[in-house]
Amino acid sequence: MSGEGKVVCVTGASGYIASWIVKFLLQRGYTVRATVRDLGNPKKVDHLIKLDGAKERLQLFKTDLLEEASFDSVVEGCDGVFHTASPVRGVVNDPQAELIDPAVKGTLNVLKSCAKSPSVKRVVFTSSIAAVAFNTRPKNPKVIVDETWFSDPDFCRESQFWYILSKTLAEAAAWEFVNENKIDMVVINPTMVVGPLLQPEVNHSVQSILNLINGIPFPNYAFGWVNVKDVAIAHIRAYEIASACGRYCLSERVVHHSELANMLQDLYPTLQISDKCENEETYTTTYQISKEKAVSLGIEFTSLEVSLKETMESFKEKKIVDY
Repeated sequence: MSGEGKVVCVTGASGYIASWIVKFLLQRGYTVRATVRDLGNPKKVDHLIKLDGAKERLQLFKTDLLEEASFDSVVEGCDGVFHTASPVRGVVNDPQAELIDPAVKGTLNVLKSCAKSPSVKRVVFTSSIAAVAFNTRPKNPKVIVDETWFSDPDFCRESQFWYILSKTLAEAAAWEFVNENKIDMVVINPTMVVGPLLQPEVNHSVQSILNLINGIPFPNYAFGWVNVKDVAIAHIRAYEIASACGRYCLSERVVHHSELANMLQDLYPTLQISDKCENEETYTTTYQISKEKAVSLGIEFTSLEVSLKETMESFKEKKIVDY
């Protein structure tokens, strides 16, 4: 399927995943309406303007997630909407204002605009494994997390997992709204995203790789990992394939950060990567994440080793590190 003649909107278009969605949509012939917070910031828009096809088919719009009706005129006339915009922060002073409100209210504001526009056929919403895997259910290497799992807001609050809570509440609010308003929505739930950067700045998930190569002791966490290009392709397939529905978890594999550090050390023996954990507790257990639904979209996952190499090459190209 070609996007020729079709108009779609991508919110938060300057972000890591969104930039690749915009790139691939332009390649497929779509006209893309891309929303950003600050049109005057070259770090947010220059890499988008330089994409192939951007001159002819990319339109940039300034929007505010917290402003109701901010997206009305942008989505009016669009066939589809890719909603990726959501704040990502590890350290917060005011979780409600910095993470939860922009995630939940922002999502509802975008969906309200979609509900007003009869042209919108489908919304593809960027959620996260954060909205899937964080609850009191036991995990071990034999446990397979899949799309039927949901994170528990109370568990997230008690654990002070504020970003995870924001994604959990945002996805829950989105499902409630689309079910009430009969909007066709497909949700993508990626794990930690790595691979090449289009944007000039290091984002949250890739920062963890930068920390490792800078010799910082690794955190005591096991996470799933997936290539940013696979995530972007999954969004577009979720939009284009009529039978796509519900949620799609995306993970090439789950590894503990100690294993990630070892992989990087094997790939780049000259780097001084720490072999120490940031705490002395027992390593958190790994688990599995189902690939079944993702494979139904035709996703062939890029190996984590290749994704790490692409991330490193991107760091070098953008002069973020020299190794």
